[in-house]
Amino acid sequence: MFDLSGQVALVTGGSRGLGFEMASALAGRGADLVIASRTAGELSAARERLRGETGRSVLAIPADLTDPTAIRDVARRTLDQYGRIDILVNNAGTGMRKPLLEVTDEEWSGIVTICLTAPFQLTRELAPHMLAAGHGRIINISSALGTVALPERAAYCAAKGGLLQLTKVMALEWARSGVTVNAICPGPFKTPYNLRLQQDPALYESYLGIIPQHRWGELSEIRAAVVYLASKEASFVTGTALHVDGGWTAHGGTPIPGAREIDEQAGR
Repeated sequence: MFDLSGQVALVTGGSRGLGFEMASALAGRGADLVIASRTAGELSAARERLRGETGRSVLAIPADLTDPTAIRDVARRTLDQYGRIDILVNNAGTGMRKPLLEVTDEEWSGIVTICLTAPFQLTRELAPHMLAAGHGRIINISSALGTVALPERAAYCAAKGGLLQLTKVMALEWARSGVTVNAICPGPFKTPYNLRLQQDPALYESYLGIIPQHRWGELSEIRAAVVYLASKEASFVTGTALHVDGGWTAHGGTPIPGAREIDEQAGR
């Protein structure tokens, strides 16, 4: 089960964090890889590490996915290199914490472009090749914040929520084609971006308070989700969102009492 041998997977934002983990997981199941990222140095290091750890072919493409020309170049180079595309993981994204009334047009546009517009544009470039082949897996990386909201995350929540709706539309349009489209919604994981929150113990603890498992996700815990949705075993799964979030969205973001508080409420 979950064999991806002979397939080609493209992972945007694949040079670090969850993107790297997902790329590694797909290659570990036999897929050849394309990874795209804005940071050339990180990209090169990730390519060598993936090649060494998995033995698969890895094409690394430096690209700023806010530029439609760069998106077309990523698609062209992928097809030139491998002649096919089977799995597209739209993972590249960015976030910002700022009160809504202080967000500039440029900041709003930047987040929406990379988190929502770029997945649309790259899918538009590559989906026709999947449709012609009668097979494909498109996996959009949304977020728990596409379902529940937090203050000071307006642009990110809006973009990730929009990506969930875009996922559904894609899935419906291509439901009979052999191409499935799904989303993964990670909660707080130990990415470099999120770990900066540890510098503010009160803020860090506030996040733990809304995660029922009361911990942050390990990067490796995203791997099984992407492999499953990329595989033939998920052929009857389309238009859905898989939340990998320690239970966060199951209760809508309300702080969860700790063990002592639960005992006190139960009268123990």
